[in-house]
Amino acid sequence: MKKFKIADFFISVVMISAFTIYWLIKKDNSFLVAYFTVGGWQVISMVVHVCNKCFINKGGSRNIYHWIALISVVTMPLGSIWILLYTAPLMAVYYAFLCYHEVYVKMQRPLAMLK
Repeated sequence: MKKFKIADFFISVVMISAFTIYWLIKKDNSFLVAYFTVGGWQVISMVVHVCNKCFINKGGSRNIYHWIALISVVTMPLGSIWILLYTAPLMAVYYAFLCYHEVYVKMQRPLAMLK
């Protein structure tokens, strides 16, 4: 699972960076493709985490993020799509940070923490 989490972090960072640079150059509706591509990857990642029961502790930051994402998707047809247009990039960056924190802070061996 650690290899998946490392890949998850780097894939998220590369996709967010690449789509941001592409959008800054083109300045067109390519951000919609970015929303669905990055969001789709993060949904796949969340499903993998739930299936493997990895960092899904009640009250944990990943569990809270999963609930926020689920509520966002469920309420989207009710008009929250405009809210998601502005919050989705922030959610994507936070998710990448969450993956980084889990791999490079929480999964460290106890002796690595002594540095």
